[in-house]
Amino acid sequence: MDETAKYLIHAEITAAGVVERSDVVGAVFGQTEGLLGDELDLRDLQDSKKVGRIDVEIRSDEGTSSGEITVGSGLDKVETAILAAALETIDQVGPCSAEIVVTDIEDIRSAKRRAVVERATELLASFDADAVQSEDIVETVRQRARVEDITTYEGLPAGPRVADSDAIVVVEGRADVLQLLKYGVKNAIAVEGTDVPEAVAALTRDRTVTAFLDGDRGGDLILEELSQVGEVDFVAVAPRGRSVEDLPRGAVMAALREKIPYETVAEAESPEAVLDADGAGPESVALQPGSGEGDAAAAVAGVDADATAGATSGGHPETASDDTTTQEAVAGRDADAETATDGPTTLSDHIDATIGADTATVRLLDPELSVLAEGDAADAVSLIEGCDPAPRTVVLDDTCSQKVLDVAAQRGVEVVVATGDGEYVKQPTSVQVRTV
Repeated sequence: MDETAKYLIHAEITAAGVVERSDVVGAVFGQTEGLLGDELDLRDLQDSKKVGRIDVEIRSDEGTSSGEITVGSGLDKVETAILAAALETIDQVGPCSAEIVVTDIEDIRSAKRRAVVERATELLASFDADAVQSEDIVETVRQRARVEDITTYEGLPAGPRVADSDAIVVVEGRADVLQLLKYGVKNAIAVEGTDVPEAVAALTRDRTVTAFLDGDRGGDLILEELSQVGEVDFVAVAPRGRSVEDLPRGAVMAALREKIPYETVAEAESPEAVLDADGAGPESVALQPGSGEGDAAAAVAGVDADATAGATSGGHPETASDDTTTQEAVAGRDADAETATDGPTTLSDHIDATIGADTATVRLLDPELSVLAEGDAADAVSLIEGCDPAPRTVVLDDTCSQKVLDVAAQRGVEVVVATGDGEYVKQPTSVQVRTV
């Protein structure tokens, strides 16, 4: 078909005998010559490129022939229709009688227009899907920078640190891994269903494992199977009826901080039952008091991530407890504290004096919040290790490292308040960590 053709004539031919393509083409030219006048002479129209080549497909069977004829036309609709009608006047092909019937005159431009509409619709949908609004640029770049790190481990979706990290977080699906990557957790791996893969089971046997699962029946089943085929050290759960992939950053971080030793969960009806018994939920961000009931434990119960603003601006976080002692411990400097001349008397005062003042120091406190020792933050490990008596609370103007956690656990420290969390291989359950 000629590229300039606007219409395509489709016709069927039958002949009472065996004929070939050349016979049909010869009959078309021979029997239409002079029929339509000089303006519509088929040879002249082909020479001027107004009519394309005549395509013929012919088949012979049991002494008869049949096939299709296709002619491209660059003429207008009227002239094309006349040319098509002229084809039907042919009644002889070679030595055989024949009949040609025009079945359709196709508007090639209409077909092209349909193709244009379909393709344009596809392009528009793709354009809208990939379009980035100006107000979304910062967030889009931030998310892509975080999410592009997703990899695979033995064919399973995983964060980039799974292969070399001493601790892993086992989640249900790829979306959960992506969600944790957005929040900076790079050692998560997905089991992709309730059938725990052998690769994950093998991985759990030599790593510290936290199972972070959805708060539904599926999460319960995965935890049960994972405990049977592998080893689980801690359990973190989303609120009942919620999925990990739907949780905001605060809820994810709170659930991971408040993970429960698996031994405790194994003896309970469910992880939620353990949390309910402790009076805390997966979305709680308040640190629960340790075994002691002194002012230090009560004070830290109200120090959470929201305390950052108070510590840096001179204000102080407040606890919701009705207990007068707890309120005084967590609130900012009250009248008595302001008139004191022998130094800080509340945990908030100690936080202000170290972290709030950006001193790069560490302060060790006894159960009455008196200072046992103080020194450079870089020497925190040796100070905690050599302090006599052992401190109850540590206020550190630095990130809380694994070494600090280990020596704090050895010395019986109950609370560590620091500027941030380090990358822990294993966090002792006896030490509560709170960041400011």
